[in-house]
Amino acid sequence: MQVPAPFDYARATSVEEALALLDRLGPEARLIAGGHSLLPMMKLRLATPEHLIDINPLEGELRYIREDGERIHIGALTRHRDLLESNLLARCAPIFFDAEQVIADPPVRNRGTIGGALCQADPAEDLTAVCAALDAEMVIRGRDGERVVDMAEFQQGPFTTAVGVGEMLVEVSIPLREHAGSAYEKVERRAGDWAIAAAAAMVQLDGPDVGDAGISLTAVGAHAPRLTWAEDALRGRPPSEEAFAEAARRASQDCDPIADQRGTADYTRHLARELTHRALRRAAERALAEEV
Repeated sequence: MQVPAPFDYARATSVEEALALLDRLGPEARLIAGGHSLLPMMKLRLATPEHLIDINPLEGELRYIREDGERIHIGALTRHRDLLESNLLARCAPIFFDAEQVIADPPVRNRGTIGGALCQADPAEDLTAVCAALDAEMVIRGRDGERVVDMAEFQQGPFTTAVGVGEMLVEVSIPLREHAGSAYEKVERRAGDWAIAAAAAMVQLDGPDVGDAGISLTAVGAHAPRLTWAEDALRGRPPSEEAFAEAARRASQDCDPIADQRGTADYTRHLARELTHRALRRAAERALAEEV
């Protein structure tokens, strides 16, 4: 039988109350919303928080997807299902639709949140790569105010983020881009499983050439949230198969996969290369479609 260690439970009714509880209860307190990552770890005693703070009542403050003409703002309590069904994201950032189709199953997507997924920081988590490729910024709030960090600062290692003691992630902010497309490609053992390998890509056109690009990999031991060396192979060049192949080659070299029951390191590196190429091709096709 898998049973969590004993813990105290509190229910916050506002962001300020949640922050006050975090401040009072200290580093052994954890926030919970969907709980699909935290609860299994607690059952296995891989996580043993002394206090759980339920933030589901904060949906009125932190569950939204909206844009202001320059950026898309996504509240931390926005559910996976909201991301999957959002017309705004389907139009401006279709990579979310790609990723959400292959994340877990409907019960998990109905309850799991973008904030929980990002703060869990699992090395095989999908939305971290999506947000990195889109150059997203994370809005972190504490009792002394808010601070904004990019994904390079936010993602500090496996299961480790820039959210400090007494702080919480409240929003994900993504720049709106013209003449841009994005895509996500994933290989998994069965539908909805963690990735064996996955690639997220964004391509923005500047005339006939690539003006900007974002590439991020999941589950392959990537050396950074964004693979700038691979991105540099695209900027200033036409969106061609040759450019995609070179960027994919660089991406596969800029990671350090390990062998496990799902495949060898060489196999996983091959997947990283192939999936990056596919994601870039589809992202570019979407960007070109916007031009028509």
